[in-house]
Amino acid sequence: MKPTPTFENAMSMSAFFRALRTSYQAEIDDLAFDSEGRNVLRKRLLEKRGQITFLKQMMELSPEMVAVVFHDGFHFELPAVMEQVLTLESDEFPDWTSLSDAVQLTPWAKELADQLLQEPQGDWFMVVAAALEYVYHRPSSHHHEAASHETHGHEADGAHGAVGRQGHADDFDKDGEQHHDHEESSADWLEEHGFDRKD
Repeated sequence: MKPTPTFENAMSMSAFFRALRTSYQAEIDDLAFDSEGRNVLRKRLLEKRGQITFLKQMMELSPEMVAVVFHDGFHFELPAVMEQVLTLESDEFPDWTSLSDAVQLTPWAKELADQLLQEPQGDWFMVVAAALEYVYHRPSSHHHEAASHETHGHEADGAHGAVGRQGHADDFDKDGEQHHDHEESSADWLEEHGFDRKD
């Protein structure tokens, strides 16, 4: 019998997402600058979003190449839920609708999602896209820490100055009570979907 996954495993990552994470980062890096070194990421992403009818054919075979159209289109309300999703292999994903409390879409991203969700693999793909964007912004990597340190280099800022500047997940550390509420919501979601609740 397959052991029940636990919340404590949440910081690990499945082989599926380990492989796609690097490809997703490379895809965004490729789009970011033109041959003269100018940052053209926003322009190129707009162009790709206009090609969604063509791109959606690649959702299953190359999800990272399509997922970039959602770059900066997600807001993560329950980071712990996304951490758990990252531990899952591609045939273990929850329904996209079950993540509605954990992931919010900007209006433009919701319009794109509505188109893709009409496809047979749309539900599966949206889980992949959200997870890849979450891990891209996840504040655990050293480059986020370096960027934060470089931008705000005064230690006098202390913990308060660093809050909310390392990534989406830290947004919920601003207020202890709010953070506790999010942890409770995450734990509830995990329990409902068959994961062991962390006491």
